[in-house]
Formats: sequence, C-alpha cells, structure tokens
Amino acid sequence: MAEWQPEDSRAARSGEAGRRAGGRRERSAEEREAARLERERRRAGVEAAFPDPDSRPPGAQAGSPGGDWDGEAAAGTRRVSWTERSAAVAETRPPGARPARPRAPSRHSRPGRALSLVVLLAAAALIWFLVELFQPFHGSGHGEVTVTVPPRAGASQVGSLLEHDGVVASGFFFNLRAALAGDRGKLYAGTYHLKLDMSYGQVLKVLSTPPRAVKVTNVTIVPGDTRHQIDALLRSQHVTGSYFALTRRSPLLSPSAYGAPPGTNSLEGFLFPDTYQLRSPISIPALVADQLAQFRRVLAGVNMSYARSRHLTAYDVLIIASIIEKEAATAHDRPLVASVIYNRLADHMALGMDSTTRYEFNDYTKPLTQSQLASASPYNTRLHTGLPPTPIGNPGLAAIEAAAHPARTNYLYFVVEPCGNGASVFSSSYAQFLRDSARYQSARAARGNRSPTKC
Repeated sequence: MAEWQPEDSRAARSGEAGRRAGGRRERSAEEREAARLERERRRAGVEAAFPDPDSRPPGAQAGSPGGDWDGEAAAGTRRVSWTERSAAVAETRPPGARPARPRAPSRHSRPGRALSLVVLLAAAALIWFLVELFQPFHGSGHGEVTVTVPPRAGASQVGSLLEHDGVVASGFFFNLRAALAGDRGKLYAGTYHLKLDMSYGQVLKVLSTPPRAVKVTNVTIVPGDTRHQIDALLRSQHVTGSYFALTRRSPLLSPSAYGAPPGTNSLEGFLFPDTYQLRSPISIPALVADQLAQFRRVLAGVNMSYARSRHLTAYDVLIIASIIEKEAATAHDRPLVASVIYNRLADHMALGMDSTTRYEFNDYTKPLTQSQLASASPYNTRLHTGLPPTPIGNPGLAAIEAAAHPARTNYLYFVVEPCGNGASVFSSSYAQFLRDSARYQSARAARGNRSPTKC
C-alpha cells in the first residue's frame, strides 16, 4: 500500500526531479514503450543467467520497486564480472560433477598411424644406407690379399674386383663412395697388397695415391725357352736365386688341373714367355707369379674343342706346342708341324723329333751323338711312341693355337728346306722324305757342314 504524502511534498519532489533532469525533453509514448520492452528483455536475460534471486546484481531483483533495471549498477554497488558469474553458475552443478570439456580430435587415427610408420621405416632405411656408405664404425681390415687393378679400369669394375677378392663388402657402395669423393677417375692401375674387409675410404686412399717412382728392369723370355735356359739368362743378369729350383712347383698353379699326371714336378710349359717389367732388384718369385698369371689369362682364350675331340688334354696341347716351338721356324710351318704330330699319334708312330732328345740333355748347339740318340730316356721320341712326359719348353700363344688347331693334312715327315730361310718341306711318304733328306745333307756338305737354312 502506498504511503500518503502531502500534496506539497510530491510537488517538491517533482520539482527536484525536474531540476535533475537538467531540462531534458519528455519522452514520447512510443519511446517509453520501447524502453519498457528493453527493460523486460534485459530482466529476462538476468533471470536466465542468475536463477537464484540472491545472486543477482543490486537493482536487478525481479519484482523490486522500479523494476526497470537498465544494466547500470546503482550507486554504491559494483559490476559483477563474468568470472564471478561463471563461479555462480558452477555452484549450481551437482556435487562431484566435473565441468564439461571440449572433445579434442583423436591424434591416433588409422591414416595417422600408417603415415608415422612410413616415416619411421624411411628414417631407418636412410640411417642404414648412410652407415653402409660411410662405415663410421668399420675397422681397418685383417689378413692380406694381393689385388691387380688392370689399366683403364673404371671405378665400377674396380669395385667388383675388390668385392670378389673380399677387400670391400660391396662394389656398388665402393663405386658410390668414389663418386661422392670425386675419385672415380683417379684410381691407379697396378698390383696392391691390401687387407680383407677394409673400409671404402681406406681403399680409395690407397688406390688414388700416385705410386712412388721405382726403378724397374725389363726381362724378356723368348717363346720356347726352357727352365734351364731362363735360369741361365737370369744368372747372366746377376739375378740372385735359382729360377730352375723355384719353378718345380707353385701354390699359384697346379699342373694336374690341366691334365698333367699327379705328382708332376715341373712347371715347364706354364711359364708364359713375354716381356715382364719388374722392380729392381729382380725377384724370381715375382717373375714366376707374373708368368703363371699371364699363362692363365692366355690359355683361357684358346678353344680346345678339337684337341678334346682327339682325346687330348690341355697339358697334351702344351707338350705339342712346345715341340712346335723347337721344330717350326716360321709361322707358316707351325700348323703343318702340328698336323704331322697329330697324324703320327693317330697312326701310333714314334714322333722321331730330335728336339725332345735335346731337351733331355739340355744341348741345343752341338750335333746329337749316337749314344744320345740311343738313350732310353722317355724324352727319346725316336724309340718311344706317344708324347714326351712333359713340355720341352714354354710355348707362346701362336704355337699353342697351332697345337690346338692343326692343319688337316696327310703329312708324316718334314725336313729343313735348303735355302728356305727356316722353312721345312713336308711329305706323306717315307720315300719322298728320304729324297728330301738327301737334298738337305748334300746342301749341308756343300757349305762345309754348316746349316744350309739361309743361302
């Protein structure tokens, strides 16, 4: 119930309100209605935010006198912050209830896990590749191995050679390291004494370092020379050691691998004749090693199919080739002499070659004596059929090719042709051979018992 007040009091308050208004104009009915609706909207918002009347800001109590709070706090009050409002709202939650959190998207989806796995595998592969390439934990190698790098060999070829000999683990990675280091064109040919299982960097350092200049000596072995003749040559050049003794056997080559009888105690025939450049002073073991290595390379390129069809071994071919070296003085005669040997072997005739007897006695200058020609030596092919037990010298490639591919003839005999400059005359009958021999002896007698080969 409104308290009654005297008329003059209301007028006084009205006058006081007018003075406070400071001469503002009076609002229209539409403005007052809009203000009322705005106050109701704000009041509804406050009630929704603060269900508890006691929690509402001063002047915002529902049903309070002048319930037209326009959002301004009354004098002597403070604004309520959103933090305090949130705290007030939190008080309305049931006890023990946790505040709701926004749901974060899952970081472990299936595509994400697959991508992570791919990244891990790629990283592991990269680490393995770099470790294999640069070998940070690799040792210095062990043992010893001799490797010969051929002239003009590329880094890829050298890498394959080193991998085959066990010097490096991979020829591919060696080639790649050489490319990365800029050493592919800097590898020097030569013979190197390396270790097994060396690192790529260590081998590259050795092969790309220019070799020191050393004094060398050339040694020329003539095709057909025997072990005795080569030994005499080296002694004349003051080379220490016995070539003859050091060529009985070698761990570098087994004669039986080529068809020689087991226990063959001679490398005759395998000591390939050529010109060898050796460090000074000359080492006989080094010369022998080079000769055997060259023999293997040369013989690997000779086709032995025809000889095998005649039931001959590679060792038999070497024996025939060594006889050709002593009996044929010209390239034209080599396959013809070979044909005579093949034909006599097929007819089970004695070869009748004086060169085999001369080998037995190491006599190449004087005429053979009757006792020598009648000796029971297995190298006396006048008395024994078949081939001598070993080669009678060390044949060159031309003689080996002739022995492997003889001419197809019916020849069984030959003798030196007078004034033929080393050529021989061949025949199929013994009668013709006797006539050819008589002509040779006549020419020899006319020259004072000197050889009538050159006139």
